[in-house]
Amino acid sequence: MKLQFSLILCLLFSAVAFGQKKEALSSKDQHAVEHFKTEYKKKNYKKFEGKIVPTANQILFDDKLVLIDKSDKMTASILLQGLIYPQLLTDYQMQKFLDETTDRTQKRFLKLQKDPKASFDVNNILAKITELPFLNVNEKVRRFRLNTKNKNLPNSINYFIELTNSKAVKNMSVEEFVKDAKLTYLDQE
Repeated sequence: MKLQFSLILCLLFSAVAFGQKKEALSSKDQHAVEHFKTEYKKKNYKKFEGKIVPTANQILFDDKLVLIDKSDKMTASILLQGLIYPQLLTDYQMQKFLDETTDRTQKRFLKLQKDPKASFDVNNILAKITELPFLNVNEKVRRFRLNTKNKNLPNSINYFIELTNSKAVKNMSVEEFVKDAKLTYLDQE
């Protein structure tokens, strides 16, 4: 009996000691883990097919502008590969509205507009992408948080994104990873 109690006490102490070495996730990161557990549905998105024109701190996608921090190489490389772009976010926002809105009057009004996408237009935004390494399943899949800020709106909009690269290898840099990557998940946080 004493031996069992000592063994249990030792196991509990070991679990606590090892548990403390691992960094606890913030509530925001715990939300991300939960989101991928419950909401995740893999899908393939098209790359941007128009003209991408980069300058020091902005990238132009045809006539839509994305501002970036010029020192943020990860955000720049993902945008320059055409994996994330304003037109994609516009389409996403419009579809989200159509899927989630139960008010038939609002849906009818939207369909009557000359350009229904205009209400959801994503343009002239500041974008920042951060990797969420604790969510990466394997070396071929990487998950990120995309933060967008529109100066005309009071709050930023955050998205979860997933990039998949079937040619990826362990310890590959993000810049190398995105060259052959595909966007396989996009969802608003």
